[in-house]
Amino acid sequence: MAEGLKDDGKPHLIFTYGTLKQGFHNHKLTQDLINHDDAVLLGPYITRHSYPLVCGPYGIPYLINLPGSGHRVKGELYSVSTRGLARLDELEGTSIGHYERLPVDVMNADDDIVSVEAQAYYAHRSFGPAMWERIGKAGLSEFTEKEAKGYVKRQDRPCQGRAILEDVRHFVSGM
Repeated sequence: MAEGLKDDGKPHLIFTYGTLKQGFHNHKLTQDLINHDDAVLLGPYITRHSYPLVCGPYGIPYLINLPGSGHRVKGELYSVSTRGLARLDELEGTSIGHYERLPVDVMNADDDIVSVEAQAYYAHRSFGPAMWERIGKAGLSEFTEKEAKGYVKRQDRPCQGRAILEDVRHFVSGM
């Protein structure tokens, strides 16, 4: 168990690649988990295999579960308690089919030698591959400040009553 993490069973290793990383909009949740001993930053990591990383509607970053496509993706690895994991799942909309938490092999970005099995939030399989096609199969290796400038916070998005999945469907269909 990671030092400082509340002992509520086996810690969960979560690879973050977008707005949950340090310096980005949703890191406030990650930081709150750290402050309440529900998460510990383990450091910079990179995916062992390449995956598509794209920005969808409102500049939202999506990792797409198509191993072998795209690039090796840079991000951060956290050890998260079960309680912290529930909060991350809620933010990522796993219960509504926005993201799905699935395994990913990652390696420490500093040594790139030993692979660790973690989990990441992927675009849901119902739209992820279509989004990759819609983007023209052009992905990123890292979500950076450049991409973050295109990110629109939830409260600033038009059509507040519309569900994000409807916006994703519109985006994927090119409407």
